[in-house]
Amino acid sequence: MTGYGFAEAVVEDTQVSVEIKSVNSRFLDLSVGLPPFLNPLESRIRKAVGEKVARGKIDVTVRVHDASPAAIVSADPAAARAYYDAIAQVAAALGKPADDIPLALVIQQEGVLNVTRCFDAEACWKKIEGVFEAVLAQFLADRAREGENLRADLLAKLDALDGCAAFFADWQPRMEARFREMIAQKFADLLGERADENRIMQETAAMLVRYTINEEIIRLQSHLAALRKAFDEEGAPGKRIDFICQEANREINTIGSKNQFTEVGQMVIAAKDALENIREQCRNVE
Repeated sequence: MTGYGFAEAVVEDTQVSVEIKSVNSRFLDLSVGLPPFLNPLESRIRKAVGEKVARGKIDVTVRVHDASPAAIVSADPAAARAYYDAIAQVAAALGKPADDIPLALVIQQEGVLNVTRCFDAEACWKKIEGVFEAVLAQFLADRAREGENLRADLLAKLDALDGCAAFFADWQPRMEARFREMIAQKFADLLGERADENRIMQETAAMLVRYTINEEIIRLQSHLAALRKAFDEEGAPGKRIDFICQEANREINTIGSKNQFTEVGQMVIAAKDALENIREQCRNVE
């Protein structure tokens, strides 16, 4: 399921921003973007998100700007001497005394002075944690809202499937009557008044053995009941729903292959459409 959360705040002397976003995916694909000095926090962030989310391609981005990190300044005297000597050679070539070379000119050369900012990842986490938890809660609430909308849509599709199954059950006795009428008409066309009622009944029974859909209806109704139960389960029922949909689809296909009537064929198409919608949506369900 998709979701989004974002917040930024200044905590003490540090500006912190956290963004979490996700798109649909059958599996959990978690990407964490951190400044290099916060890499020790990656496993902690992965664990916090992974405990709450089972599916989705999720991107977590944390940005930190510390206004006053501890700084360590070190000098490279050898580099400073090398720069001074080289500048002195240039000065001599121009007829300028070496004493005129300003110290600032040497200091500003690359590598003469090195500044290292010292970041304490654990200290930074104390500043980040509150913002991160607020964004994670916002992100989960956004996914939960989408989940409720998705649940309502899935239940509407399931209601449509229940209606299809009820239609098939209602048509089962009609099919028997239709088969008898069709066979009786064929015998009448061929034999006229000499048509044998017992033979008509035997042919009707033989056709019903080949084309009855009673067992498929019973199994389909059972699968639909299992689907409705799966929608109420805690955890991540998406894989279970997908499996039940496969079984229900098998029964609908069998009904379609046995069908001899336009009305039933149209309902088979409607059932397959509703079921395919459920299968597509359940790949994002948690």
